[in-house]
Amino acid sequence: MIDWLYRYPPLYSGILLKRYKRFFADIQLDSGEIVTAHCPNTGPMTGVSTPGSAVQLSQSDNPQRKLAYTLELIQVHDNEPTWVGVNTVLPNRVVKLALEKHLFPELGSYSQIKGEVVYGQDKKSRVDFFLTGDDVERPIYLEVKNTTWAQGTLALFPDTETTRGQKHLRELTALLPQTRAVMLYFINRSDCTEFAPGDITDPVYGKLLRNAIALGLEILPCRFHVTPEGIRYIGLAKLKL
Repeated sequence: MIDWLYRYPPLYSGILLKRYKRFFADIQLDSGEIVTAHCPNTGPMTGVSTPGSAVQLSQSDNPQRKLAYTLELIQVHDNEPTWVGVNTVLPNRVVKLALEKHLFPELGSYSQIKGEVVYGQDKKSRVDFFLTGDDVERPIYLEVKNTTWAQGTLALFPDTETTRGQKHLRELTALLPQTRAVMLYFINRSDCTEFAPGDITDPVYGKLLRNAIALGLEILPCRFHVTPEGIRYIGLAKLKL
């Protein structure tokens, strides 16, 4: 029996017709009905938004929602048929579940997990997770980045220029060495075994990341197996700098 970290609700199969205005996707369901689904992903979704691709949708029964369906998964064929998670709300939920189960031994024996903790020089940023405890020598600031872009078996982040991501790197670097700073790349597909910064799309980010690593920033390129049933952790990808 598979020990899923996260189980999807019942999903609906369909084919992606088009994605537009970032937050909308027209889908033809297996029944033939065409619906507009909410696309909870603000990025360009490079390589994972090809019309004609198989997709999976969740459905909400909340009458206040304008769009009942949410785009959850899309199937790619870069290496072999692979489901990719495109709902950017989920990675932080899944990482919290993984932290509660202590699935990342690299982080040590923390006992307290706090989310959305204010930090940064201007105190206007929030780190995704703050880990501490009696046995923790230095508190850990952990940031999560959803990663779906791939070239072959190499996962890449970011897939577009990200000033927000650059800011996060600068702020995490500023915490060193008094605290531990960790960047966790949530590789939302199982067909990638390596990870590298997306220098082609954002060379500044790549430079900042390498500089941060040299100063002590820790990198966890975490691979996840994603299917219409659920999500489970399958280990670290090899870091290529």
